[in-house]
This record gives sequence, C-alpha cells and structure tokens, in this order.
Amino acid sequence: MARLLVKTEDLNLQTLELRLGVNNVGRSPENDFQLNHPTVSTHHCELILSSEGIVLHDCDSTNGSFINGQPVSEAWLEPGNEVKFGDVALLVESTEVDISIPRIEREIPKPPVVLPNGELVCPRHPEALAKFQCPNCREIMCGNCVRMMRIKGGKPLYLCCVCHQKCERIGGEASKEKKGFFSRLEQTVRLKFGFGRPRE
Repeated sequence: MARLLVKTEDLNLQTLELRLGVNNVGRSPENDFQLNHPTVSTHHCELILSSEGIVLHDCDSTNGSFINGQPVSEAWLEPGNEVKFGDVALLVESTEVDISIPRIEREIPKPPVVLPNGELVCPRHPEALAKFQCPNCREIMCGNCVRMMRIKGGKPLYLCCVCHQKCERIGGEASKEKKGFFSRLEQTVRLKFGFGRPRE
C-alpha cells in the first residue's frame, strides 16, 4: 500500500498509510493524518491516492508544501521523493495501491425440468416454461427472468439476468413466428387477388 515515512522526530505519527481517495493532512485532529507541528497548517494538504499513484494538493497552507526542495501547489509523488509540509519532512516509500476485487459466488440454479413434450420449466419459476437461454453463460430463463430493453426501432432486446448478455429464444420461436406471419400474409394475398383459385 502507498506509504510515506515521517522523518521529523518528536511526532507521534511514524507513517502515513494512505487509503484510496482523498487523505487529509494537517495539524487539526479532524484530518485523516494529524501532524501536530507549529509549521503545519490546520488543513495543510490533501494526498489523493488512485490506481495511477499519489497526487499532492496543497490547501493554501501558510508554510507551503515541497517536493525535493521545490514548492508545489499540486504534483505527482514518486517513490524516493522527499516531501516537506512546513518543516515536517517525509519520505515517499511507495505509491502502489492494492485493489482487491472480491470474488462473488453466485448460486448455481438447479437444472431445468424437462416435460414429456420436451419443453423446459424455468429453474427459478417452476410455474413458468423456460423461453430463453443465454449463449454466453448457458442460463435457462422464463420471461420473468430476462431483462427486456427497447432498442432503436422499438424492437425488444432480451438480456440475461446473470451475465447481462443478449439472450436467444429456445426452440427458434422467433423464426416460427416470422414464418407464421408470412404464411398469413401469403394467404391474404391469395384470397384478395384470386391467386391459387381453380380455373373454370
């Protein structure tokens, strides 16, 4: 973890172990790190830790902030830099940050029940038939499980409730519906214009 070592003696604080985000430094006990020294301002500066490193931001302190003897209002810190807040000297030991991403264990749903006619029952909603499957995580879902979004043109987009990828209908229902529509259209055209009628 990012850390600054306090080199000035007679201070109770030996190290500044920075946390992600803004770390306030100053003489006041309200700061994240209190440097009880007469040359340090009440709210002297901010040490901002991110995945990119540490930024020192001086809060208009009376005696200023310095990196390797040079006054700064805002600057990046590097390992080995000597930093001074007033007359308090510190050494930048590390600027690294440990970002740990917790592992999330998701409950594995029970396998779907297959009915005698071959249809699947939703593992989460036993009263509903499974209508969708995610090609990414292979999850089986009913209409209550999927997340529906409307995209441009009003066409619905069905998303997996687990990995949020696009789902597909089970059994090619979309193509059946499409075929049914064209079949009805063909039938309407034949009836209206007399195609397919026997000749007299």
